[in-house]
Amino acid sequence: MIQAKLFETVPVHRFSLLSKEEQIQLFDLQQKTIEKFIVEIKRLRSQNSELEDKAFYIDEQFIAIKNKLFGRSSEKDPSSERKKKPRTKGKKKVQLPSLRYPDAPLIERDVTLEVLPPCSCCGKEMNDSGMTNNSEYLTTIPAQYIVILQKRHIYECNDCETMKVAPNPPRIKPGGSYSDEMIVDVATSKYCDLIPIERYSAIAGREGLKNIPPHSLIEQTHYLADFVEGGYDKLKTELSEEEVLHADETPHKMLEGSRKKDWYLWGFSGQKACYFEIQNTRSGSVASNFLKNSKCEYLMSDVFSGYAKAIRDINIDRKKLKKALIQNIYCNAHARRKFKESKDKFPDDSKFFMDLYKKIYRLERIAKERPPDRVLRVRRLMAPLFEKMKNHAYNNYAAYSSKSSIAKAMSYFLKNYKELTMFLDNKDLPIDNNHQEALLRNPVIGRKTWYGTHSKRGAKTAAILFSLVESCKLNKVNPREYFKKLVNSLHFGKNPFSPKEFNNLEK
Repeated sequence: MIQAKLFETVPVHRFSLLSKEEQIQLFDLQQKTIEKFIVEIKRLRSQNSELEDKAFYIDEQFIAIKNKLFGRSSEKDPSSERKKKPRTKGKKKVQLPSLRYPDAPLIERDVTLEVLPPCSCCGKEMNDSGMTNNSEYLTTIPAQYIVILQKRHIYECNDCETMKVAPNPPRIKPGGSYSDEMIVDVATSKYCDLIPIERYSAIAGREGLKNIPPHSLIEQTHYLADFVEGGYDKLKTELSEEEVLHADETPHKMLEGSRKKDWYLWGFSGQKACYFEIQNTRSGSVASNFLKNSKCEYLMSDVFSGYAKAIRDINIDRKKLKKALIQNIYCNAHARRKFKESKDKFPDDSKFFMDLYKKIYRLERIAKERPPDRVLRVRRLMAPLFEKMKNHAYNNYAAYSSKSSIAKAMSYFLKNYKELTMFLDNKDLPIDNNHQEALLRNPVIGRKTWYGTHSKRGAKTAAILFSLVESCKLNKVNPREYFKKLVNSLHFGKNPFSPKEFNNLEK
């Protein structure tokens, strides 16, 4: 068809008039033109294929970003959520507030009549029988802000006229304008309840303490952090004794006080302690410095090269000293998340992996309910499920573009298969890093609320107070009670204690 069109450029009646040599030349010229057209067509087809791949990749990225911004925050698949069981008939007994909240103070209030009522039958004046009709309800007493005028008595000697002033009671900030109780209240409101200091100041204003300067309250949190730093150091010491540690990091904005604005909050945790530090780098040296003097043998993290490098560096020294090496273990929640992100473009393959992960996590929930010696028996049932995912990923990976989300998810799973499944043979290893990610949740919400820190001192304060508050939660300790007793103990010259040790003190 192409040759016929080219010959049409020379009229037939003139073509017959050409000599044989001219006809051959014209034919050669047309052949070369055809070859050029073929090359150009191949080039355009190749370019079109590349553009299609790029458009496909950009489309996938758009879907992933849209899901992150507007999708469900929970990773649970709505189709898999169990239907709520219908309520059984019969009235549920409501607990009295005194039984539901046994730690709340109980105040008795007698309701009497000033004028005794007449009897509805005979009209005589009625007497108090001594019996009562009891009911309970909750109430609240709004916060009160009180100014204390402290009068330190001065003593004198009548003979030599020497004078002596009664010493100041010990305080976090001697001579300051705020009591220890108020400093603890401000700090826990911010780092436990995530109330910005400006909002705390506004709340206090509505309760009668108007125009309290927020920057002055922020300064008090620095004083508290410096005062309780010994408890913060205890957390690092406790974690250095742990065999299994979790690690994660998240961006942290340094608004002022440093040329470098992009800092990072690093988190390390065990079962009873959580330790944060804020650094101006995402280098693996931060993890290396934390782990080098620890007894850690397993580090649960995401597949970030900084942790792998830190472990390689530490293991070089451990080999020389003939100590146990640290092993990376990776988070299955991250692997599962990658398959979930490919759901919109590749629903069938994504569903295959997601369904198997549902079965794996269901077995993990059962394993947690079993005695320690039976955990591995349940976990061994997961091995065939992981093997099934591995074979499916290996056999189907080549069928997709390497830039596609499903191929990336399969590649991630295959490359890290050993580290993802190491927990199957050790009952003490976790299945994922959700423990550490949960501890990072409050610092991340706080970061979004007050945007970052304004100084290096503020970053240190945030690291200390968030560490102690989150460690209190791990030990089921009220942070306000912990800080109150820690401050009081330090005033009397006693050693600092961690939230874990606070529990032992209470016993």
